[in-house]
Amino acid sequence: MSKDQDQASDQTVAEEAIEITGQVESVSEQSTTEAQTPEELTLLLEDARAKADSHWDQLMRTQAQMDNLRKRHERDLENAHKFALERFVNELLPVRDSLEMGLVAAGEESSTIDHLREGTELTLKLFSDVMDKFNVEQINPEGEPFNPELHQAMSMMPRADVPPNTVVLVVQKGYTLNGRLVRPAMVMVSQAEAGQVDDQA
Repeated sequence: MSKDQDQASDQTVAEEAIEITGQVESVSEQSTTEAQTPEELTLLLEDARAKADSHWDQLMRTQAQMDNLRKRHERDLENAHKFALERFVNELLPVRDSLEMGLVAAGEESSTIDHLREGTELTLKLFSDVMDKFNVEQINPEGEPFNPELHQAMSMMPRADVPPNTVVLVVQKGYTLNGRLVRPAMVMVSQAEAGQVDDQA
């Protein structure tokens, strides 16, 4: 529940309390102007007290419900923070299982490089599928123009075969999560050779 909702609820409770007070005062005024006998005054007073008690009980129940809603909201928010990665972890467990099986297979006498390569490729495919499912996209910009928002240049390489500011080597791939950069791609970027710069000048 938001702060605005809490304030609105508190304001509603206050308005109900004011309304109850007004009703009691109204009954009291009526009793002094209309009632003529002590018996009538007693009946009116008892009726006003009954209504006030009823409204007070309703006010207390409303406050209790608001407290319960607030506590439930706090508990749900705490659980959401605590277990937000539960689904992601469940999807990663098969990847760990595959890695462990590959490690066991590597220790067997009958294992070959081809078998280990095939197992590693399958595990990598499994891991890539998990990343795709959670909108984790790879940044592999080789041959693309350098983009400082997604790439981090490690050094410049004089190259005549590609335009300047082109990514010629990806040292480490980058990643985004739902379009937000998690890690930039570490890249080598082309620059014009000395002869090209002189010609352009």
